[in-house]
Amino acid sequence: MAIVIKGGTVLTAVDQFVADVVCEDGQIKAVGKDLDAPAGAEVIDARGQFVLPGGIDAHTHMELPFMGTVSADDFYTGTAAGVAGGTTTIIDFIIPSRNQSLLEARDFWMNNAKKAVSDYAFHMAVTWFGDQVRSEMEHVFHNDGIQSFKIFMAYRGAIGVDDVELVGVLDTAYKLGALVTSHCEHGDAVVALQTRLAERGLTEPKWHAASRPAYLEGEATNRVIQLARAASDGRNGHMAGAHEAQPVYIVHLTCKESMDAVYRARQEGQKVLVETCPQYLLLDDSVYEKPDFEGAAYVMSPPIRPKGHQDYLWNALATGSIQHVATDHCPFRQSDQKIMGRDDFRKIPNGAAGIENRMSLMWTYGVAAGRITPQQFVDVCCTQPAKIFGLYPRKGAIAVGADADVVVYDPTGTSTISAKTHRQNVDRNIFEGFEQKGRVTHTVVNGRLQFKDGDLRVERGAGRYLKRTKV
Repeated sequence: MAIVIKGGTVLTAVDQFVADVVCEDGQIKAVGKDLDAPAGAEVIDARGQFVLPGGIDAHTHMELPFMGTVSADDFYTGTAAGVAGGTTTIIDFIIPSRNQSLLEARDFWMNNAKKAVSDYAFHMAVTWFGDQVRSEMEHVFHNDGIQSFKIFMAYRGAIGVDDVELVGVLDTAYKLGALVTSHCEHGDAVVALQTRLAERGLTEPKWHAASRPAYLEGEATNRVIQLARAASDGRNGHMAGAHEAQPVYIVHLTCKESMDAVYRARQEGQKVLVETCPQYLLLDDSVYEKPDFEGAAYVMSPPIRPKGHQDYLWNALATGSIQHVATDHCPFRQSDQKIMGRDDFRKIPNGAAGIENRMSLMWTYGVAAGRITPQQFVDVCCTQPAKIFGLYPRKGAIAVGADADVVVYDPTGTSTISAKTHRQNVDRNIFEGFEQKGRVTHTVVNGRLQFKDGDLRVERGAGRYLKRTKV
């Protein structure tokens, strides 16, 4: 059945204008004023509301096996919560165990994702390196449409890589023309600090943040940027310039030290892309002082930073220096998962929920607060991730021929975030009590109205796997 969204203000990454949007057969068929509705079409009155592309969250971890448990949202509940919050596409991570075949891990994640209600793609994490991994990277790049490879510079002894392996991944990605995304923390130094704190009996959740200080993130960010140059050096018989380096994408950047490393590299002509998350823009490390183990809800890596870093990141966002706001959605229940680290912060599963609240938080504390423009909001939440990860203009656009993933947003609505009312499958919300200005009233996914005025109408398994084009 066709859907016609009438009279709303269409928001794009560069423009806004009043228009009707006609969706039929899973695509946007027309955008313009006073369009006729096809026979039998469902009409959505969007007057006084904004119409924008479906949100893309390029950093999620649905049903991730991690730290002795599995993240609490599976691909069904997680994507459903996303739809309720205006996110219509996710890019999740295939994360092999150390020494596991990338292809075996691919099959495991692909099977899990079949229950998704909205479209999804994957990054491939590389957790070890050798001839087999090099061959399998080439295979998934050419055959599975997986165009980005993630490395963890933390989690040593588990999924983290050392510098020799890191250089191997960068070199292989350079030959393929792929993008490397990097979790930047100095893994060995983190372990040393964790051990030192534990030996002193400092085991409460707040010491998690102390064991992963901003300078260790800044060091690792600078290191992966510099090592990216080695992937191109000597290939043409000369030392390559920064502009020839392997492109890198820094995931969940949290702090001034890391942002400064990015600025330095860009000044020299190097291509470095940056993602941050709402928690790093809106929270500070005082959350770890909450009594009765409540600080564990905020244990994630990298951790929430002290006051000051947030304004620095907002400035970077406003000036276009941060390309994407994702969530790193990786929730764990307080009652039976986070509690595993009750006596040792090192055993608290790292992660929190965020996919349902991302769009409204960025509107409320970005656009409504005057920190970013409506166009910048669309750019960092919808359009840039589509462009960076090979999904544009199929995704991230209100344009004829694009997928009919469309969100209608009422800027006059208000609500308060609470774990009691959210749809994320977890018993805590790190934004508990945050006021939201505006609300998603309708979410159209692949041409189907999947959310209407609080009524979630998702279909299990309706999501499609997206093979991505070369980025």
